[in-house]
Amino acid sequence: MDLVEGVELGRRAHRRQEWAPAFEAFARADAVCPLSAGDLELFAEAADLLGRGDDAVRLLRRAYLAYAEAGAVEGALRCGYWLCKALAWAGEFSHAGVWLARARQLAGPDPDCPECGYLLMLDAERMYRSGDRTGMLAMARRLAEVTTSSADADLRAGAAMTLGTALIGTGEVEAGLAQLDEAMVAVTGGEVSARATGMIYCVVIGTCQDLQELRRAREWSDALADWCEAQPDFTGAYRGLCRVHRVALLQLGGGWPAAVHEARLACRQLTVGYGEAAAGAAFYQLAELHRLRGEHAEAERAYRDALRYGWDTQPGMALLRLAQGRQSAAVAAIQRALAEATEGLHRARLLPAAVEILLAAADASGAATYAAELVAIADGYRTTALRASSGYATAAVRLAEGVADEALIGARRAGSLWRELDVPYEVARARVLVALACRALGDEDSASMEFDAARQVYARLGAAPQVRRVDTLSRRLSGTSLLSRRELDVVRLIAAGRSNQAIAGELFLSEKTVARHVSNILGKLGVASRTAAAAYAFEHGLV
Repeated sequence: MDLVEGVELGRRAHRRQEWAPAFEAFARADAVCPLSAGDLELFAEAADLLGRGDDAVRLLRRAYLAYAEAGAVEGALRCGYWLCKALAWAGEFSHAGVWLARARQLAGPDPDCPECGYLLMLDAERMYRSGDRTGMLAMARRLAEVTTSSADADLRAGAAMTLGTALIGTGEVEAGLAQLDEAMVAVTGGEVSARATGMIYCVVIGTCQDLQELRRAREWSDALADWCEAQPDFTGAYRGLCRVHRVALLQLGGGWPAAVHEARLACRQLTVGYGEAAAGAAFYQLAELHRLRGEHAEAERAYRDALRYGWDTQPGMALLRLAQGRQSAAVAAIQRALAEATEGLHRARLLPAAVEILLAAADASGAATYAAELVAIADGYRTTALRASSGYATAAVRLAEGVADEALIGARRAGSLWRELDVPYEVARARVLVALACRALGDEDSASMEFDAARQVYARLGAAPQVRRVDTLSRRLSGTSLLSRRELDVVRLIAAGRSNQAIAGELFLSEKTVARHVSNILGKLGVASRTAAAAYAFEHGLV
């Protein structure tokens, strides 16, 4: 095989997105005579999509230098962008910074050329990582202006993706989603390269998940799955990250066995030296599935693996501690995580768990504060999932406060929103809350039916801890038979945070009588403190 024939074989395989044959053909041709800058770039893309990160870095470096030597600044800047991305995937951020500085120096005479947009995208990404949302938006707007006339489809789609992410980060949700949709139209229309396709899919789906815009996330995830299936050679780091996004959506949709399978594949794919920067996300999703299924030891290991790869393990780890009965550790962990989180969508990930944990710890007042903050965030971003999450949290607080009628209305509304989004686990949680509210209102028959419906969903999903909890609640093994009606009144007020003096005033009793009731309640429930009694009451549906 001569050089010309080998290069042409590589180009044809590349056009067909057959990455392994393309890589092999280019490698044979390159061994005969060094490839041109353009063919080196195609060779590097095949390596990247095959997950051959070291080869991709080596080839992109060669392509960059070849373009620069020929005075082809546009090609050099494009290769510089992908080189910096490849180095970042390998965790070599300092090395990436060196090449970014070289690219800046090369672009120096014409900083506003369209291809300089690649440098602006890297700057915007850096600002995103540092939490500078305002700076990112300014950079993204400049990027959009610079690339308006660019003939580079990858760059135009990347600019739309960057601007969309920046707008959402500053609260301009509708405008941001419109930009993300614009980027996705270019992707699904086949206008951009394969490497840009993988990147844009991952960024857009990840942004939609952060926003809890589940409908779009699912739509684009399904399209991504079809794209991935059409090219079995696509095994690179972006493929692993694509799997991570798919795991989260499969979990929400109730496909837990498939989610576990995909999570394990992602963990393997991202722990081979290239893509380790995203490996923590894969282990976190695997840990979440183990936790929901009651596999606490496996969850603990996976959370620790996530932490080892630099991923934040909250709120999952705090919820695991709660499930293990380590209430104080759960409270400390979630409050520490919230103290560090400043951005709204980040806090929105933590707040539902904070409400659940503080209610279990009988801190209804603290839970109410967190629920109110979640409502404010949901009002700002206005996505259905955030409204469902905040509605559920508020209803749970109202139930703990003894306002069962308001809790019932809120729980039903939250369940309806989760049903609309087809998130069965959350629908079942809302049903349990509805059942507890019905029970508090004396409607035991409706409570029983809601418990039964929730149990069926939990059993189908494999959510063993929740099945056990519903069994306990539906059989009324909750202490109700142990306590008199007056003692139930007292324990509900304890759970709402009332003092003996306040309880006496509300129930028209003397403080001495209330103190006697409290003593009897502690003895009957086998707990040592008011806090423990309140936690027992919440866990077992007495409030």
